[in-house]
Amino acid sequence: MSIEFAGKTALVTGAAGGIGRATALAFAKAGARLSITDFDSKALEETARMARDCGAEVLSEVFDITRDAGVAGFVQRTVARYGKLDCAVNNAGIRSEVLPLAEFSEEAFDKVIAVNLKSVWLCMKHEIEAMLKSGGGAIVNVASAAGIVTVPNNGSYVASKHGVIGLTKAGGIDYAKHGIRINALCPGYTRTRMALGSIADADGLTLDMVAAALPMGRIAEPDDQAGPVLFLCSDRASYLVGHALVVDGGYSVV
Repeated sequence: MSIEFAGKTALVTGAAGGIGRATALAFAKAGARLSITDFDSKALEETARMARDCGAEVLSEVFDITRDAGVAGFVQRTVARYGKLDCAVNNAGIRSEVLPLAEFSEEAFDKVIAVNLKSVWLCMKHEIEAMLKSGGGAIVNVASAAGIVTVPNNGSYVASKHGVIGLTKAGGIDYAKHGIRINALCPGYTRTRMALGSIADADGLTLDMVAAALPMGRIAEPDDQAGPVLFLCSDRASYLVGHALVVDGGYSVV
């Protein structure tokens, strides 16, 4: 099934690698014009190059996604360049330290909440404003299977991803009648630098052990997540609002 985005503008945060890069490239191959950001300037430029090689026009910027001014300016420049914003994927995120809940420092907890939750709210705020002016659009917030179930010794991450699903539901019902569909993707273990780092930090846990414990017997590739993101942004998902789509190979079921 082909999902085309020719003539549409797609914004992707956290686009320097993993799910964000795979999503940006999927949009590029489907004909979208791209606006991408990440804190890793070198890797972000590589994503931009790869997208341009697919024939896409690309706006690429590095800024602090946890600050209102940076997010507002990026969305404004996206609209100024392309005329409108059709799709947005709020994917930027970081992992937490692997510690029991009471052992997190205030600084570490605040950082995870700022990047994983506050930045999603800021992005939604300005993306919604842009979409209201152009008659609608689709937003996908990348949460996690840890937004559905919990993970031991990852309290700040679990809290942030549960919050992303809450923001998705709240925004979904606030703006559905305005033609803006807001949904969430909840990936399970995926072959990204962040997920592999989390596995490495867990005592006695290996990649093979995680894969063997999953019903599908493997962890996901980033492209396994990019396809569902594009579906949620497409007209084929026109009646989905406030939904948390779990793509975890059965992890949260067992």
